[in-house]
Amino acid sequence: MKNLKDLETKIGLHFKNRALLENAFIHRSYLNENKHFYLPSNEKLEFLGDSVLSLITSSYLYKHYPSLREGDYTEIKAAVVRTESLSEAAKSLRLGKYLYLSKGQDLEKGRENQNILADCFEALIGAIFLDFGFQKAYRFVLQYLYDGRLEVIIKNNLYLSPKSRLQEYSQSVYKGTPRYQVLEEIGPEHLRIFKVAVYINNKLSGTASGKSKKEAEELAAKKALEKLT
Repeated sequence: MKNLKDLETKIGLHFKNRALLENAFIHRSYLNENKHFYLPSNEKLEFLGDSVLSLITSSYLYKHYPSLREGDYTEIKAAVVRTESLSEAAKSLRLGKYLYLSKGQDLEKGRENQNILADCFEALIGAIFLDFGFQKAYRFVLQYLYDGRLEVIIKNNLYLSPKSRLQEYSQSVYKGTPRYQVLEEIGPEHLRIFKVAVYINNKLSGTASGKSKKEAEELAAKKALEKLT
């Protein structure tokens, strides 16, 4: 069993069920090489943690941002619980060093893999929920996931899609909306590629290609935002 005492001290939670904590770090690849290991993979804990995290986020937004619309809640939740955010939170706690990985996964830098770290962070939330209850899981998420992230996302409207953000920018600065134009469609029907341009105040602000018109428009809007803001 790995020594997890320093992690417990850091997060201020000392588990009654030590195996539950350890289970949060068992990647399925480890069991391929250790078929008789006494713990399963962390996948079920991750599933539970994902659900608990969703409830925590919904509860927090409902309590602290009552003026926002339901659609805003959905977009904010998607932004704050995405893989990149979860993996960054995992890195801040150095969760990668506690992972049980196969030799191959370890050599392939699995301890730095965003998906593996994000899953591990959610599994840890699940373990905390089972051992300590909802309130401790809630405080853990507030401290290690939301802190320094959620307020920035909401304040800067980063939860909005690039098209929505570009429209807000265009209306605020130029009192008009962006105009999108399909420049080119190439490829067979089932592999169509769309090239789209977006114009702000009648000036070309960005171009991009995508597998659908919508995808191309979003990417073009993203490029325009990077150029204009």
